[in-house]
Amino acid sequence: MLAESSLSGKRLAVLIDADNANAKLIEPLLKEISKFGTATVKRIYGDWTSPQLNSWKNKLNEFAILPMQQFGYTTGKNSTDSALIIDAMDLLYTEKFDGFCIVSSDSDFTRLASRIRESGLSVYGFGEQKTPGSFVAACDKFIYTEILEPLEKEKENNSLSTANFENSKTFKSNRKLVKLLKDAYEAKAGEDGWANLGLLGNQLNQLSSSFDPRNFGYKKLGELFRNIDLFEVKEIPHKKNPLAKELLVKLK
Repeated sequence: MLAESSLSGKRLAVLIDADNANAKLIEPLLKEISKFGTATVKRIYGDWTSPQLNSWKNKLNEFAILPMQQFGYTTGKNSTDSALIIDAMDLLYTEKFDGFCIVSSDSDFTRLASRIRESGLSVYGFGEQKTPGSFVAACDKFIYTEILEPLEKEKENNSLSTANFENSKTFKSNRKLVKLLKDAYEAKAGEDGWANLGLLGNQLNQLSSSFDPRNFGYKKLGELFRNIDLFEVKEIPHKKNPLAKELLVKLK
């Protein structure tokens, strides 16, 4: 995970595909975006003459989101996507932003995300777990929006988008997760076998843009490492601040 000091001053453009985003999650979504920087532009795209977008209308003023009208000349979805992409490129060329937040579960924005990153800016994606892997991989960081709502029904599967795990045995059966954690650990472990948890978090994000401990039911990365029962976790005084604690992880 990125250091807060490097994120707090980032100017972000938030672009929302109304056809592929949940209006009920806009408040926690914007709260999540605030972790990465300041949303200096907030725009949402869709055909506002359509009753399908009624759920968004009372959210626009409340959260100061600018609605961008796009009539469905052919198919509304494709027209909306095109309008969002054109606006994104216009904003990119202003050189006033440090990053973009693209809110959609649509793979049509894969090339857009790649193009923005080619210009040296960060891209944060937000979408449902059904989002195609191509779009997820094209972002610096991708957040599954399911983790922004209360976990009413916890499900298990062998993917990196699992809602929650009941115990360490279930964790260990998730081969993809175990491999990801071990790969990150091997990249950051010192000669004594211990790895700093913060460095591990950064490495995990480098290896998988969609990795987030909340996908597995834990708010903090340390909680996940403690419960998977494959690693030892210990606390030591922080080198620069003795009153703070530093977490170290070691493969058992």
